[in-house]
Amino acid sequence: MHKGVYVLLLKGKECSLPVGSLGEVSFAEGWYAYAGSAFGSGGFTRVKRHIMLSRKKNKSPRWHIDYILSSPSFVVLRAYCLSTNARCECRVAGDLQGRCIPGFGSSDCDCPGHLFYFQQDPHERISLVMTGKGGDLRVCEPGITGY
Repeated sequence: MHKGVYVLLLKGKECSLPVGSLGEVSFAEGWYAYAGSAFGSGGFTRVKRHIMLSRKKNKSPRWHIDYILSSPSFVVLRAYCLSTNARCECRVAGDLQGRCIPGFGSSDCDCPGHLFYFQQDPHERISLVMTGKGGDLRVCEPGITGY
C-alpha cells in the first residue's frame, strides 16, 4: 500500500514568513509537526515532493507547508509515513497535542490547524500517535533512509 497519512517533523529557527492566504506568520525557534494525507493518485510521492522542496528551496509554493519547506529557516528531520486505508489525518493532527498554528494546512477540513509547535523534540509523541492508528508505520530521515 502506498497511500495513507504522514507527519513531517521539522526544526525551525525564529522567523516570520508569508504563508499564502494566512498572510505573515511568526514562527518561534523549535520543532514543528505537520500532519498531511497521501491519498491522491501519487500517494506517498507527496512526502518525497515535500522533502525535495525543502532541499531545493527555489520552487513555487502550492500548499501552506511549502512556504516553510522552501524557507532556509526550516529543515525536515523525519517523515513518519503510515500506510493505511483509514483517512485519519485529522485524528492524527488532533492527537499531536502541540501548540496549533491556526488555519495552517486545514483549509479543506474543520480542524483548527495541521501544523503544531513544540519546544522540545516530539519524536516520541509522534511515534506514539502514529502507531496508535494501526497500519504500517515507516519513519525516514531524509537523505539517509530512502528519501
